[in-house]
Amino acid sequence: MAPPVAAMLPGAAVPGQLPGVPTTVPEIVQNMLPFGTTQLGTFPLMPVQAMTQQATRHARRVYVGGLPPMANEQTIATFFSHVMTAIGGNSAGPGDAVVNVYINHEKKFAFVEMRTVEEASNAMALDGIIFEGTAVRVRRPTDYNPTLAAALGPGQPSPHLNLAAVGLAPGAIGGAEGPDRVFVGGLPYYFTEAQIRELLESFGTLRGFDLVKDRDTGNSKGYGFCVYQDPSVTDIACAALNGLKMGDKTLTVRRATASSGQSKFEQENILAQAQQHIAIQKMALQTSGMNFPGGGTTTLFGEAPAKVLCLTEAITADALVDNEEYEEILEDMREECSKYGTLVNVVIPRPHPNGDQIPGVGKVFLEYFDIAGCATAKNALSGRKFGGNTVNAFYYPEDKYYNRDYSA
Repeated sequence: MAPPVAAMLPGAAVPGQLPGVPTTVPEIVQNMLPFGTTQLGTFPLMPVQAMTQQATRHARRVYVGGLPPMANEQTIATFFSHVMTAIGGNSAGPGDAVVNVYINHEKKFAFVEMRTVEEASNAMALDGIIFEGTAVRVRRPTDYNPTLAAALGPGQPSPHLNLAAVGLAPGAIGGAEGPDRVFVGGLPYYFTEAQIRELLESFGTLRGFDLVKDRDTGNSKGYGFCVYQDPSVTDIACAALNGLKMGDKTLTVRRATASSGQSKFEQENILAQAQQHIAIQKMALQTSGMNFPGGGTTTLFGEAPAKVLCLTEAITADALVDNEEYEEILEDMREECSKYGTLVNVVIPRPHPNGDQIPGVGKVFLEYFDIAGCATAKNALSGRKFGGNTVNAFYYPEDKYYNRDYSA
């Protein structure tokens, strides 16, 4: 039968349709679905359900960060669909849990859209999973609204997920979960779980700790997660441990989820407490004679982070005698070392004209605006070659520097 004449006229009302509301074209709804899907579960997708899908989208999306360079939409969708099946996280029944993937190649992150809110919550348990040789971060996106999501489905992963099937610690959902969860990376593989716990608990009692292990060998993968019983020590522990040497590794310790903004005063207070804690722990460890594999107490709590960096083996005393050559060296140091942070000052002690001994000759002192810039410079400059010499870089005591004591 031919359609009614009214239906063929632009803007004309159609019986049973509200004025101003366009008719739904099945082909358009079908094209809105990624991967060629036209159904949700076993039910055909109707216009009302399409509206529901849009309303729940913020709670069905998952942020995946730290992607490997070769990742693409298809490999991400396939990987997470298989992983969700393996852990028993498919609450909507058989089929692929992932319905859409948006990837930002430049910033190496993706938004992965799941079929249901419950499946997205189950995916939160996959934080730290190894994808193409890289441990990726799994988080809620910034537009996730917990208040609205509470009425749409579970907000936490199911406690019955089989995380061991994909090489994740089964206890990760329990003890080491929450807003104050801490990521601990760069752990030497030979460190036992007891030794890592002992290190972390020097800052306070742990509510939970999960060392991620290889599912086949049971060996440590070099990273884990923890949560402190007292949340107030979380930032102190992160500030004290991040960037420290442990054996042949450098620790990466930070909050697993973004924390609320802190004022400069709060940050300085946290860093001061962290430095005090390191000093106390160092003395305690030296007194007890306790050592960790791969290095003694000096590699564990060796240097308190500071805003001043000292370089040795970078220059020779002979090069500092001539005024023009000295100015060139000073300018070169400013230009090179400004790349790593806001550089406040460069001090290069010079030999005395009459030959008197001057403390600090042959050293370069770099004062940065903050500890973060100083730490970046330390990592970049340590071990570099200058004039055939290998540069040593270490944090310099700020009290000595400000008192112009360059003898340490």
